[in-house]
Amino acid sequence: MICDVIIIKDGLPLYSSNFSSSSNIRNLISQEDNLIMISGFFSALNSFSDSFDDLGTISELKLSNNNLKLSFLKDSNIPDLIYLATYDKSSELIDVQRFLKKISHKFLKEFNIEQISNWNGKLNYFKSFDVILKQYFEEEIRKNEFQDRNKAFEFLNSFIEEDIKSIKPKTDTEIINESPEYYYYIPTFISSKKINPKYYLTGDNSCRVYEQINGKKSIDQIAISLNLNQNQVYNVCKNLIKMGFISFN
Repeated sequence: MICDVIIIKDGLPLYSSNFSSSSNIRNLISQEDNLIMISGFFSALNSFSDSFDDLGTISELKLSNNNLKLSFLKDSNIPDLIYLATYDKSSELIDVQRFLKKISHKFLKEFNIEQISNWNGKLNYFKSFDVILKQYFEEEIRKNEFQDRNKAFEFLNSFIEEDIKSIKPKTDTEIINESPEYYYYIPTFISSKKINPKYYLTGDNSCRVYEQINGKKSIDQIAISLNLNQNQVYNVCKNLIKMGFISFN
């Protein structure tokens, strides 16, 4: 989260705004004396880095006592104009730099170079920029919340995908091995006498099972062809065995 935005001109705080809920950070940045010292220090720091081509431009610093980081952006349109943002660990440097670039473009649209160059040194001179900055800040919060939700979704989804990958489709052999043995018994007539199943069996399903028995179909096959449970077919067959009409192969 971005905590502060400070715009520095010629080592002085031209504009500042604080979004932090921490009173310690608000007190550190908001006091005018602190702002002046902070602005002068970071302006000198950037000037120092500019004096040595090999060092490059300072883009980020870290404050160890409160875990805050600071990101800088120099404006190429106006000499000695620096945009500074403080932010915590929930924000990435690349996102803060992008935010500062948006702020810098908008600031130069709202206030021309002449206004900035002829600034009278008062902090409230550019106070109207608060409304615009607040809009950008709220957009940044919504964007971060959206990214956090996506990260959470991707995190949970990775576990689901791993679980799916770990599920190995069962082979026909494995399915057979898990089924009860009697599923594959084959009922066969042992009596050549043709009977009317309605005299001996109760219920339409029992009669249907009887008619499916041919010495070739297993209990499982009969159940599938009649859309019945295998246990139902097995129980009908057990009754026919007790009656002496069939046996299991």
